[in-house]
Amino acid sequence: MDKTTAPLLEIKALKDSGEFEGYGSTFGGEPDAYGDVIADGAYADSLASHQAKGTMPKLFWQHDPREPIGKWLSAKEDSHGLLLTGKLNMDVQRGREAYALLKARDIDGLSIGYRIKEYSVDTETGVWTLQKLDLVEVSVVSVGANENAVVQSVKAAKAAHDLSERLKAGDRLTEREFETWLKGLGFSNSQAERAARVHLKGQGEPAEAADDGVAFLRALTGHAA
Repeated sequence: MDKTTAPLLEIKALKDSGEFEGYGSTFGGEPDAYGDVIADGAYADSLASHQAKGTMPKLFWQHDPREPIGKWLSAKEDSHGLLLTGKLNMDVQRGREAYALLKARDIDGLSIGYRIKEYSVDTETGVWTLQKLDLVEVSVVSVGANENAVVQSVKAAKAAHDLSERLKAGDRLTEREFETWLKGLGFSNSQAERAARVHLKGQGEPAEAADDGVAFLRALTGHAA
């Protein structure tokens, strides 16, 4: 499941040619707006894989794969975080718009799209330390309007990930956990609630119905029974 980092306001330079530089992610320190800490070296394997394949993460506008606005020229880790150099495509409208907004400092954020490979969770604080990430894309973003919605989306995705791990371990979920898991998979509130009623409560003995529901959703998502 793809996720994004909280927007980071660390674009350092912008040239008339459309080239710019900034940090898409920083290491350690205080948890970000989503309660995450990214470990030093979290991108090393992914960057090495990109280099071996001759590829780079994509450069999108607002995490929208339908709106590429240029390309990343370099990406490397230093002691502070993930330092990127990119070039906006000035031949496309959105690239020119991004350049104008960055130049006027109307926007100045970068945010990373990634897949979690390895992580740990502090059970007391709830802070996630992301230890190994697959870097998919880095977007130029405007910070503000939808930040709360994005935070909730990411939190739901994390909850679904934890519940998936419990299912794979053979645990049985409560009705509320079941709904949370389905919402994290993209089900609407009403769809998740209806599925929980039908497949967890069902007919007959509650324990048997719950087991049936877990088996159903494992099959739905390709998890082993």
